[in-house]
Amino acid sequence: MAKNKFNQSWLHDHINDPYVKLAQREGYRTRAAYKLKEIDEQDKLIRPGQVIVDLGAAPGSWSQYVRERLKKAGGGVDGQIIALDVLPMEPLADVSFLQGDFREEEVFMRLEALLEAEPGQRRVDLVLSDMAPNLSGVGVADAARMQHVIELAMEFAQKHLKPSGALLVKAFHGSGYSQVVEAFKRQFVTVAPRKPKASRDKSSETFILGRTLKSS
Repeated sequence: MAKNKFNQSWLHDHINDPYVKLAQREGYRTRAAYKLKEIDEQDKLIRPGQVIVDLGAAPGSWSQYVRERLKKAGGGVDGQIIALDVLPMEPLADVSFLQGDFREEEVFMRLEALLEAEPGQRRVDLVLSDMAPNLSGVGVADAARMQHVIELAMEFAQKHLKPSGALLVKAFHGSGYSQVVEAFKRQFVTVAPRKPKASRDKSSETFILGRTLKSS
């Protein structure tokens, strides 16, 4: 009964959510596009000519927003957008999609080929990660899962980002959050938390932005 009430409450909030309505009106696949939009408008992350990788991209609203920002007047995009996810994603014009786990050699090699990168060459300007694990409701276990997902994004950024590049990841306040921020501070020159208005008030979701890799 309680679960049913929760589902009805979520559905009511979802249907009446202004960002859900806005996404439907503007053609975004989910309301998550507006989280990235707010952060981008604040931090000027996305610029024409960039190579941008969207990790955990499905269903694709972040890639949609990136495409809008890189779109050229005559069609196509000025830059390169690569989206990765273990889940399938409906095709998006001007976005190269790789389905698979980027830790696997075969997926990694396909990514290198798309980037036209020599081994060890760094070509990416911005790595985005809206990835989150399936949460169990057990705080400690969920924090460990989330930390692991963020570590994967950080390892990916370490391998592919240009020295001047940036990484934006989703995190959750609570157990393990301070360790994630400390890990970011070891890897990046500037680190800042971001809580866009499009993140629901009830959610502990926060985004962490790291800019400019520290030389190892």
